[in-house]
Amino acid sequence: MQLQGNTFILRGWLPNDSAFLQRQADNSNISRFLFDTFPYPYTINDAEQFIAGHLNQNPATTFAITINGAIAGGIEFKPGADVYRKSASLGYWLGESFWGCGVMTAAVGLITSYIFDNFDIVRIQATVKDNNPASMRVLTKAGFIKESVRQFALFKNGILMDEHVYALLK
Repeated sequence: MQLQGNTFILRGWLPNDSAFLQRQADNSNISRFLFDTFPYPYTINDAEQFIAGHLNQNPATTFAITINGAIAGGIEFKPGADVYRKSASLGYWLGESFWGCGVMTAAVGLITSYIFDNFDIVRIQATVKDNNPASMRVLTKAGFIKESVRQFALFKNGILMDEHVYALLK
């Protein structure tokens, strides 16, 4: 599965992406915005394990973001289950050298269209840590609405943080 953006491609992860993934992901300026399941330091073993767990997805829900053939980041969604089966959660990250170029806003727009067009989903939700105003701008520019702030909902790197909840409806 491949989705074409103006300056990037969203595609499935490949076994030979591990070295590129490790180089982009091994950055504390990225991991500080993500869940603890995205480790820092990010080792080649972390990259290999991640890719092995996301090969040949059907349906595709986890994508590498590539620019000129090189890994620039990742974006994924998780369809909800049970009473949340009409909702999906969205997560993403981008290598620091690609920040501020509009790539992620466009990638979020592309993947949300893919989700609404191909899945029985009517709501996409994304959460953002209090320390990441750039991600809040990405979501707002992509049409998401801030629904709430969950005070002290997160504990990351020894700090309690608020979690901002954004949603986009079909």
